[in-house]
Amino acid sequence: MRLLLSFFVLLVISSCETVIENDPMPVNWDNRKVEFNEVDSLLQRSYLSVYSSVYSLHEHKTHKLTATLSIRNTDLQDTLHIKTIDYYNTKGVKIRSYTQSWIRVLPMETIEVVIRENDDAGGTGANFILEWQNDTSLSHPIFEAVMISTSGQQGLSFTTSSVDL
Repeated sequence: MRLLLSFFVLLVISSCETVIENDPMPVNWDNRKVEFNEVDSLLQRSYLSVYSSVYSLHEHKTHKLTATLSIRNTDLQDTLHIKTIDYYNTKGVKIRSYTQSWIRVLPMETIEVVIRENDDAGGTGANFILEWQNDTSLSHPIFEAVMISTSGQQGLSFTTSSVDL
């Protein structure tokens, strides 16, 4: 009986969710800063919708989500330069800027920005504006968002892709 009880306790403990308080690999924006000569005619802008919450049952009840912005340089040789990563809420108010100067994304590299589940400041209509330049490449970067939430045995996940402005 004790062996069975010990096994049951071990099973329950091992199945508990692990909560990580700090981002496992936060972006070190300072290490990504570069001096970059912007060419106005080559500067491009993309819009990416994200959801820090979605409606559930009716318009007065929402479900919070973790949103991950994924910035992917699809070029095999050239560095992608990002000028702006701005996060806006449903009402169009800028919540925060992730870049203060030009940053680099190396060839085939991906960087991510995580909006935590308990950060619902963006609301149901949050979005990112990204300004970027890759002056020698024909490759187009990929900007996507993955939204996810789990509660008990229920899970919700979906993705969005950017559009060029």
